[in-house]
Amino acid sequence: MGTIKTTNIEPIADNGTVTLGSSGDTITIPSGVTITNNGTQTGFGGVNTPAFKANMSGAQSFLQNASFKVDFDTEVFDTDSAYDPSTNQRFTVPSGKAGKYYIHGKIFYNDINSTDAYQYASIYKNGSEFARGQRRTVGTTGRDATVSVSEILNLSVGDYIEIYGKTNAGNGSLNGDAPLAVFEGYKLVE
Repeated sequence: MGTIKTTNIEPIADNGTVTLGSSGDTITIPSGVTITNNGTQTGFGGVNTPAFKANMSGAQSFLQNASFKVDFDTEVFDTDSAYDPSTNQRFTVPSGKAGKYYIHGKIFYNDINSTDAYQYASIYKNGSEFARGQRRTVGTTGRDATVSVSEILNLSVGDYIEIYGKTNAGNGSLNGDAPLAVFEGYKLVE
């Protein structure tokens, strides 16, 4: 075992490769050492993709005491083409992208016509409710309410996520104006 002291290591040929260690070796960077990268890094860290964000293109009607899927039909971005804005308004985990995901949904209930009402926003996984956010509005009729729900989910390839709403406040509508209504998520780096 020896120590090499130098200020610069370069490959023999221009634009060559320098390899430290071989398969199965461990290279230790001691405490207090700073690594400065002025080039391109590969194979380090991770990225938060797939990532997506969708809004509503307009208002949406709903019926009292009935769960309904929110029509997030306008993509803001979708890194892996995993969000379907046209047919299903859902995010589906693409091939090779299983893992933990942060999912967030926000619904804006417009002109609530009850003096004591509950509004819900739910994350559905594969067609079943997984998480729910709730808000209660008390007072005069004609109020608005924003309800959010967020969750970290462990998702497999092919799992799909949707946002649903529900209220006991009577028939009404959702306000689709961004940023009042949003469905978004991204894969966590593990």
